[in-house]
Amino acid sequence: MFLYISHSECKKHDNGYGHPENSQRIGAIEDQLISQRLMDYLLVEDARKADKEDILRVHTEHYWDVMQKNLPQEGRVQIDEDTALVPDSISAALHACGAVLDGIDALMANRASGVFCNVRPPGHHAEVHQPMGFCLFNNIAVGAAYAFEKYGLERISVLDFDVHHGNGTETYAETEPRLQLISSYQKGIFPFTKDESVYENIVKIPLESGTGGQAFIEAWEDKAWPALKAFQPQLILVSAGFDAHRGDPLAQLNLIESDFALWAESLHRVLPDIGNPKVLSVLEGGYNLQALALSAAIYIKAMSGF
Repeated sequence: MFLYISHSECKKHDNGYGHPENSQRIGAIEDQLISQRLMDYLLVEDARKADKEDILRVHTEHYWDVMQKNLPQEGRVQIDEDTALVPDSISAALHACGAVLDGIDALMANRASGVFCNVRPPGHHAEVHQPMGFCLFNNIAVGAAYAFEKYGLERISVLDFDVHHGNGTETYAETEPRLQLISSYQKGIFPFTKDESVYENIVKIPLESGTGGQAFIEAWEDKAWPALKAFQPQLILVSAGFDAHRGDPLAQLNLIESDFALWAESLHRVLPDIGNPKVLSVLEGGYNLQALALSAAIYIKAMSGF
């Protein structure tokens, strides 16, 4: 069965009134899956809570200590202009990481055909040394590091189609050649990344403002899939951000819901060429609640094969 992992703790992280990264995001996806009766066909589990050892496989001890030191007993502490801490924030972030760890365990035990982690805060902007851009810990990098250590995997690919480049995952990939990062993103917006990388294991796919679904899929088929075939990953982790949707308030790409299903179908056509590795997806961005819910639902449906 296809595994869906979430946790109520992830709803307790609060960036403040009116912030686009809010607890309604998880609920919107849940409600859509229920209304479409997709939840009836999913194996649903609560995430475990990752621990300090899990986080330190990616992030520095100084990072961990600063986060603990700044965690308020009440109220809110702003750690940058986009990212805040409230008393439950670290617990939420540890459960977000824990969902990825649980999903990897399920895939490696052949207990699930695929996984979607509906969690927050997101992770792909969190760098090795610092939180950033709504992200506290890098959920997907923490998962990759866990899989390398626990299961002895030699090659893992992270596919990131969030509209914002996964700069945090990039900082991990720069020192971890066993990890391949392929990231598509809108040029010229946060985090204002360079469009080239000197690292062979990092593939960037910058997209112009206004790029639509057909050009988006073609970019992945032309640039990403050949690199994926060359790398031959044993596990694929997807940073699934749905903010490339044309209705998203924080970017200017022009995808519609069905484009995320088409991306999933395109990936599935490639998998037989690379040994059919299992695929885990974790929620990143997506800030128009209706667009997020519909996009995530059609993506999960395509990834699960319903």
